[in-house]
Amino acid sequence: NAGLLNRSSDSLQIIDTIIQLLPQNIRLSLIDKQGNVLFDNSIKNISSLENHANRPEIIEALRVGKGSYLRTSASNSQEYLYYAKKFGNHFIRVALPYDIQTQRFLKTENAFLYFIIVLFIVMLLLIQAGTNRFSKSIKQLRDFVISSSNGESLEFNFPNDELGEIGIKITESYRQLKESKKEVDSEREKLLQHVHSSNEGICFFSCDKKVEFYNGLFIQYLNILTDEPGSEPYSIFSDTTFLEMNQFILEDKAIYFETLINKQGKTISLRVNRFEDKSFEITLNDITKKEKTRLLKQELTGNIAHELRTPVTSIRGYLETVLEQTLDEEKKKHFITQAFDQTIVLSELIQDMSLITKIEEAPQSFKKEEINIVQVLEKLKNDLSSSLEEKRIDMQWNISKDSSIQGNKNLIYSIFRNLTDNALHHAGEGIKIYINEYKEDNEFYYFSFYDTGLGILEENHLDRLFERFYRINEGRTRDTGGSGLGLSIVKNAIAFHKGTITVKNRKEGGLEFLFQLHK
Repeated sequence: NAGLLNRSSDSLQIIDTIIQLLPQNIRLSLIDKQGNVLFDNSIKNISSLENHANRPEIIEALRVGKGSYLRTSASNSQEYLYYAKKFGNHFIRVALPYDIQTQRFLKTENAFLYFIIVLFIVMLLLIQAGTNRFSKSIKQLRDFVISSSNGESLEFNFPNDELGEIGIKITESYRQLKESKKEVDSEREKLLQHVHSSNEGICFFSCDKKVEFYNGLFIQYLNILTDEPGSEPYSIFSDTTFLEMNQFILEDKAIYFETLINKQGKTISLRVNRFEDKSFEITLNDITKKEKTRLLKQELTGNIAHELRTPVTSIRGYLETVLEQTLDEEKKKHFITQAFDQTIVLSELIQDMSLITKIEEAPQSFKKEEINIVQVLEKLKNDLSSSLEEKRIDMQWNISKDSSIQGNKNLIYSIFRNLTDNALHHAGEGIKIYINEYKEDNEFYYFSFYDTGLGILEENHLDRLFERFYRINEGRTRDTGGSGLGLSIVKNAIAFHKGTITVKNRKEGGLEFLFQLHK
């Protein structure tokens, strides 16, 4: 009991201290849970107060924790605005006299409250509008990202604000990036197509020698050079054939390396290009034909020089004789005639060389037309009538009068002219020349051109008859003559007309040429 009295005394002292801080007209009451008034600053004898459990503000506070009510006090018959709040098992109730001043304050407070409410609603609407615009921009950006990842192309209209500007910049940057990627992919596809269709074997390696891309020719040429079939591109770094190349890659000094490798009867060109990022490209190319062509051109140059030297030397010798020696008119005429004949030989040689070069390097310059083969042979026989009569050579043909081809008239004439000249110069006298059309199909006419002359005694010469400047110098009974280019012209002219030619000795004697001409 003493402890309770001490605590009550302390509580009353605290309440007295609080009351001193409040305005004098405010009424403060302390009520327990049963409705008994424990303290009231406006009533001295609180024992006279009735139970407050049925007061509206106390009932509401008991229900929801706090309550207010405007009524006339039963204790002092004054109108108050009551406010009660529950704390544990007690209620604290504050009462403010409801006079004119309080009414004005409350009205002002209500107006301020209405203003706050209106302001809150306006701010809420503004925030909602801003949030909607923000959400719209975010949603459009999300839709843009989704459509982009799905490869779709859509148009987006972003709001006219800062976030909208960011969205527009992002979409523009993405479209530019997409266009750039498309261009890069297009160029890459072109490069890959070029590599696949290249006549060189190409392989790309990373800086750590990992294979990035290669074409089929690279594997084909690599299998020629390595000892094991079915080699993979990376095996080029372990095979001893490529020691020099691997040393170049390890040194990492120069950016280009090239060498020739001769193996299996092939000449393979090997090139290495090093790039800025230390990756590199290895190229293999079969230049066997190119090397053979180079050697043939070198041989041809020597042959041309030799063939030109002979008539030029003869012409010079004849003219020097005329200029430096005292000769009668008859001898002068003889030497000048000999020099003139050599100029004709020289002119024919140059003309034949030019014709072969033109056929090989500029075939499009030859005009094509419909040509009747029989008419060509009739003109040829008429042109060579004196030579044929001189050597008692009979020329016959068995060709349909309707046999016509689309070709070049001069080249067709040169085919039969050079074959006939070859027989005139080397087959002997009193022979016969036969030209037969022995077969025809949808694309070609097939011809046989043969003579009844001497033929070629050593058949190992047959395969070389169509080589430029080739002459049979040993074991032959034919007379020498011509530039050595006639049969080469025949072969190239037939090739121009999509045909081929072969030669053989006949059992009955003589030489036979078999060839076809495209219709």
